[in-house]
Amino acid sequence: MSKVLAVAEQKDGALRGAALEVVAAAADLAAGLGGEVHALSLGGPGLQGAVGELAQFGAARVLVGEHDALARYLPENYATAVAAAAREGGYAAVLFAATSQGKDLAPRVAALLDVPLATDVTALEVEDGVPLAVRPVFAGKAFARVRSSASPFLASIRPNVFQCQEREAAGVVETFTPTIGEARTRFREFRAVEGTVDVGEATVVVSGGRGMKDPAQWSVLEDLRDAVGTGCALGASRAVVDAGWRPHGEQVGQTGKTVSPKLYFALGISGAIQHLAGMRTSGTIVAVNKDPDAPIFKVADYGIVGDLFEVVPRLAQEIRALGRG
Repeated sequence: MSKVLAVAEQKDGALRGAALEVVAAAADLAAGLGGEVHALSLGGPGLQGAVGELAQFGAARVLVGEHDALARYLPENYATAVAAAAREGGYAAVLFAATSQGKDLAPRVAALLDVPLATDVTALEVEDGVPLAVRPVFAGKAFARVRSSASPFLASIRPNVFQCQEREAAGVVETFTPTIGEARTRFREFRAVEGTVDVGEATVVVSGGRGMKDPAQWSVLEDLRDAVGTGCALGASRAVVDAGWRPHGEQVGQTGKTVSPKLYFALGISGAIQHLAGMRTSGTIVAVNKDPDAPIFKVADYGIVGDLFEVVPRLAQEIRALGRG
């Protein structure tokens, strides 16, 4: 039986939304391979009680690795534990989320297992009993179907692409203590930005570009974000980040974060190819720009040619009205 291992991320003892997507994607792949899904979640002591819901998305077994050294994410410790689980379980495939942590962890595990890694995957298939991954190439202008003769097949999946469909499975929870060697690094401090949603995992993204004219004008986008509510994050083009207007964590594009929200607002963004590479797989794209020939309109589902400082406040107003209705 071809088993698939889904690495389910947690933060502060709670599963992240991307964890459910990875398990759901693994369930689809396992169905094509005629196997079952095992979910692996790593963390500090007491994690067992937070991972039971993984069974609702297709996990036949939930493996919980608890260790004091895993209470905070350290690449060496996590990579060693995941690689060991992959070897011992004899899995046909191992899936990660292409989050900030997943992008750091997956290549390390691939190196330890000495196998290739398909990154930022947007679809998974099975052909002749072998897993295949579909991923964007050439800045999102085309998609490649890739396969590997190595085992296990490793892939990281793009957040917000795979649907979290519930499918009951046995969901047997098994706790174990991973073997952790002496790490060369240690955790010192974690600083989080309070009250913000990670742009890479948000379901709605409000992005601004040089058309915002000045960093002080960002309150216009913040008002739209607040009108949308939970699950909405601010984004920015590279030009804006390079100018120091916004933090790098908000940058969307080839040299920033790749996003696939259900709804993407491109406001004052011309649509350079590097930016399009990071957001063109969004569900619905709404663009506002003064230039009717801006490249962003070629990928937008809805485009408004106009002054964003007039259009965006009206959008926020109408969204709030819908919410009250």
